[in-house]
Order: sequence, then C-alpha cells, then structure tokens
Amino acid sequence: MNRLNGLDAFRGLAIFFMITFHFSYDLHYFGYIKIDTTQSTFFIHYRQLIVNMFLFAVGVSLAIANKNGINWHKVKKRALILGLTSALISIATYFIFPLSWIYFGVIHFIFVASIVGLAFINRPKLALFSAIAILVAYFGFNITMHPIFNKIAPLLHLPLYHTEDLVPFIPWFSTVLLGIALVGFNLHSKLFKLNSKIAQTKPLKLLQFMGKHSLFIYLIHQPILFGIFEILLHTMQPK
Repeated sequence: MNRLNGLDAFRGLAIFFMITFHFSYDLHYFGYIKIDTTQSTFFIHYRQLIVNMFLFAVGVSLAIANKNGINWHKVKKRALILGLTSALISIATYFIFPLSWIYFGVIHFIFVASIVGLAFINRPKLALFSAIAILVAYFGFNITMHPIFNKIAPLLHLPLYHTEDLVPFIPWFSTVLLGIALVGFNLHSKLFKLNSKIAQTKPLKLLQFMGKHSLFIYLIHQPILFGIFEILLHTMQPK
C-alpha cells in the first residue's frame, strides 16, 4: 500500500492537537490553571475536533488497506495490537483513576470500529447512507447508547457518572464511515495529496512522522507529561 503523505500529516496534526489538549488537561489537574478542560465549552469542542480527525483517518486508512480485498493477516495483527492496547489502558487507568477509569475510550472504539468497518469496505453508498442515518438518529431523534449503558454498567461495575475518556459507537462510528466512503468514491487521493515541495518542509515532515507513529505517540505522550508535572510538583514544594 502506497502511503499518502497528506493522510500521515493529517493524522500527525491530530496527534499534535491531542498533545496540546492533554497538556491543558494536566495544567488543570495539577492546579496550574483554573480552566477545567472537561467543562470548558472551548475544550469540549476542541476534543470533538481531535476525535473526529482521528476517526476520519481511521476510516480512510482502513478502506485503503483493504481496498483490493480484506487482508485478514493485517486485520488480525491490527486487532491484536489494538485489543491489547485497549486492555492496558483500562488496567492502567483503573489504578490511576479507580472511580473514572477508561473502559471505552478512543483506542477501544478504534478497535471495534476497525472490525465493524470491514463490512462497509468498497460499499461507499452504504457507508455514506449509514453515516447519515446515524447522525440523523443522534441529532434528530436523540438516539444514544445511554439506555444500553444504564443496563450493563452495574453488571460490569463500570464508572456510573464519569470516565476519563468515552467514545460511544453512536454517533462516532459515522465519522469512520465517512472516511470509508471517501475512499470508496476515490476522493481520498485528491483530499490528501500534498505538493512535493510542501511535503518536504520540516513542519510537514514532522507531522508525517508523527502520523506514521501515531499510536505509539498517543500511548506515551500523556505518561511523559504526567511524569514531568509530577517532578515539577515535588521540586517546587517547599522543603
């Protein structure tokens, strides 16, 4: 599969935005600023933008990788990596945030969406129609996953009131479907095509690098930020 530099840069930009979001979250968590990123309208919309960028890229990448037929070997490998990563995130956050641990965050969602999304590969009309149907159901008729969650949460001992990261299947799967549809209609090359000169500039090359290693950066950036803030907190405390 030939990589699209523009897609890597797009994913890298999403990672950059994610780092700035978590940096802001940590500033509030450690008491450096009063703005609560979980309550601020700006940061709520900022997070939504970031998640949409990630999931759109997931749909595009999934469709490109399987455009000539589903590559089950890569699908299984990807599912194993995402599945194990999701489990590690849940376990780690359970010990750090026992009352609000992550049980279905971005990576958990991508794990499930990458499997379900295979049913829409090379079916752009179905993907587009389904995306529109999900959005209409959510915004027009307020159809959500809450009734299902309210039934299973007590049984699975999930956090009832707050979790550090939550990406419900409705409406977020619509964004993945739009990415799949884009490839099905052969529009991805135009959207993510980069001028060769622009692609070789340092900022774009950095974004492309970040996009190629997005999962690794996603996993390590917050522990690094947390560690730095912990060190600063203890360093600045009066002895």
